[in-house]
Amino acid sequence: MQTNKLYTRLLRLDSYFLNFLRISIFIVMAWIGGLKAFQYEADGIVPFVANSPFMSFFYKNAGHKVLNEEQKLVSEYTLYKNPEGKTVKKNIDWHTENGTYAFSYGLGTMIIIIAILVLLGIWYPKIGALGGALTFIMSFVTLSFLVTTPEVYVPNLGGDFPTPQFGFPYLSGAGRLVLKDIIMMTAGLVLFSDSLKKVLRSSGMTTANQN
Repeated sequence: MQTNKLYTRLLRLDSYFLNFLRISIFIVMAWIGGLKAFQYEADGIVPFVANSPFMSFFYKNAGHKVLNEEQKLVSEYTLYKNPEGKTVKKNIDWHTENGTYAFSYGLGTMIIIIAILVLLGIWYPKIGALGGALTFIMSFVTLSFLVTTPEVYVPNLGGDFPTPQFGFPYLSGAGRLVLKDIIMMTAGLVLFSDSLKKVLRSSGMTTANQN
């Protein structure tokens, strides 16, 4: 009996748990979206965007191939990477001309808008349903990077002996970051469903009152 009472009390907190999920998504997305306004973050998403069939057209040089120092044909963006915490003028100039920063500003704005929609779901279920659906769609696109972006898997760079782990399924740091979006995608669906239930309950109450 005591256990059942505990379960009942916990179930009463259900709406608070879901609102905490909304707040959590808002914090993550608003923070990451805001960082898209900064050079290092914009540089960091280039491999994902340049290789994505959904986004590559936003970049001027996404499909360009050039020879590197080893005379291997590679994507041009690989020659203009800025390590986090370091700025190289020629690299920044290339990214400016490529449209890297303009796209990042737009993407960041979109992510922040979705974050606000999710948060508003606490008070406005219809808006929250839209936010949940857009969170799912955005996360689905992000997860597609696991198929399109070479950098999400450990490369075979050689060494003193053959590299034992490279390629699929050995996720790099970037790949491990992308994989976590499956949690965000699921959270979007949960909040979408919860918001729709609230809309339907509200609609049912309105109809009952009219009758």
